[in-house]
Amino acid sequence: MPIIFALSILLFPGMIAGFLGGISGWVGTSANAVAAFFNDPWAHGIMYFILVIVFTYFYTAVTFDPKAIAENLQKMGGFIPGVRPGNSTREYMAHILNRVLFTGAIFLGLIAVLPNIVAGVTGVTGFTFLIGGTSLLIIVSVVLDSMRQINAQLQMREYDGF
Repeated sequence: MPIIFALSILLFPGMIAGFLGGISGWVGTSANAVAAFFNDPWAHGIMYFILVIVFTYFYTAVTFDPKAIAENLQKMGGFIPGVRPGNSTREYMAHILNRVLFTGAIFLGLIAVLPNIVAGVTGVTGFTFLIGGTSLLIIVSVVLDSMRQINAQLQMREYDGF
């Protein structure tokens, strides 16, 4: 989701600048300058990377609440070994989340801009349109899910006695 959010936000100013580029006067000049900035591959790549990191933190903050998880864990009688239930569990989970989130955000940002980097190194510009960062993640996810399903079917067949 962070990749999709970042790409949507990144494409919006360039699209508006493209619409307003034909107008004469300072509006058209400004729109052309904005369009030129967003068409620069370096500016696009750096802003894309930063936006993916920002939206990774934002999306995680919206979807994962360490306080609610700690409360649910305490209500169900669960605990994290070596950590006291309640506020200590919430602080521990928030600390671990920040550590994992930083690494995950950097990795997700690299996956997002990897096709642009490969296109810049190899000179094959059509590569970014064929396999984007989101497409790469979807392909890997589908392959892993297919492998899990095949393994589950093979194990079920083994237990049936065939």
